[in-house]
Amino acid sequence: MTHGQADAPFTEGWQATLREHGYRLTPQRELVLRAVNRLGHATPDEVLGAVREESEAVNVSTVYRTLELLEELGLVRHTHITDRAPTYHSAAGPEHVHLVCRSCREVSEVDPGMVSAFTGALHDRYGFTTDVGHLTIFGTCAACDGQ
Repeated sequence: MTHGQADAPFTEGWQATLREHGYRLTPQRELVLRAVNRLGHATPDEVLGAVREESEAVNVSTVYRTLELLEELGLVRHTHITDRAPTYHSAAGPEHVHLVCRSCREVSEVDPGMVSAFTGALHDRYGFTTDVGHLTIFGTCAACDGQ
């Protein structure tokens, strides 16, 4: 997504949420928000790289602090799709489960309904409510499984 007219609803929505909680949309926050939105699923280091394409003035601690704030406000979510750093994505899109191929590292998003029988059974048996948007399932994709 490029900055400009197409970003107006995106920026205004995030700006309203920040204001409702007593924060303002600083240039650094806007750069981080746009990077997360553009990248889809990205580690803090990947977000930093995207932000630095537009501004060298943003450092890694600003990116981490901003991601923490944005997650606190429900604007971004994180999951663990690697063994390393958390991966962030916009909370503006529909909730989804992540499927990660251990061979090619491809990440697919699937509708939470695909795991509803499982999460329903967890709730019925244990009273456990699953945070499906944080759920990541590791395995092998069809392309790699056929190799």
